[in-house]
Amino acid sequence: MPTAEDLAQVRTSMGRGFDVLSALAELLPDSPAGATVQDVAHALGRERSQVSRTLSALADQRLVVRGDDHRYRLSWGWYAAAQDLTGRRMRTTGLEVLDELASSVGEACFLGILQGDSTLTIVESIPTGSRMIGSWIGRAYPAFCSDAGQAVLWDASDDEVRTVFAHTSFTSPGPNVPASVEDFLGRLRKARERGYAIVDQEAEPGLYSVSAPVWDFRGEAAAAVQVVGERETLQPRTTELAAACVAAAEALSAALGAPGRRRGAHGTH
Repeated sequence: MPTAEDLAQVRTSMGRGFDVLSALAELLPDSPAGATVQDVAHALGRERSQVSRTLSALADQRLVVRGDDHRYRLSWGWYAAAQDLTGRRMRTTGLEVLDELASSVGEACFLGILQGDSTLTIVESIPTGSRMIGSWIGRAYPAFCSDAGQAVLWDASDDEVRTVFAHTSFTSPGPNVPASVEDFLGRLRKARERGYAIVDQEAEPGLYSVSAPVWDFRGEAAAAVQVVGERETLQPRTTELAAACVAAAEALSAALGAPGRRRGAHGTH
């Protein structure tokens, strides 16, 4: 049975491999012929010898290809591996990020992803004393009115959003529920301009949240960090909570190997 030290070494190796793959992916658009060990080491701010060993291990796993010119390129297998590593890191590092966020703001915090026209909670952190009852992990909620809905569709084009909600009925108990996909799009545009989303009694009366998108190694919105609670408590703290939420989303994005992005960036319309 592997020891805790063995598991820690495995996680560290996985993290190094993921970081190197992400750096290589980011370098290739400007260097289509491939990147050298020194290029990757410089991009990561790491020792050349360490990066060289990691690249050699990735080549052995056929995730990268080393050419005769000693430059490295991504292989066809890297994408699936990166996706798998993203999913794992989303949950492990995501929990660490949410625990820190929940501790700092004293409110329930969640990480959600898009699944069809719903959002699905995959990680949560609920501080002691929270009035939130039960667990939301594994539970889906309509994206048009969920706490994560706007943030997980942050970089989607208008047409992509319309496709997501093509067969959706815009009804919910919330008094401020979007009336249509066009109404949702208007709220999404305002959220992008603001830099974070506010969902104010859209799902149910008295429920309020702020959320921010999490970016993956492809530079795409892959999830949303949310701070959720009672409107009367959270609404007066919106600016404070939003800043903490955005910082947490950026920290998780960095852990997923996300390239630098501008606040409010979104898809082509």
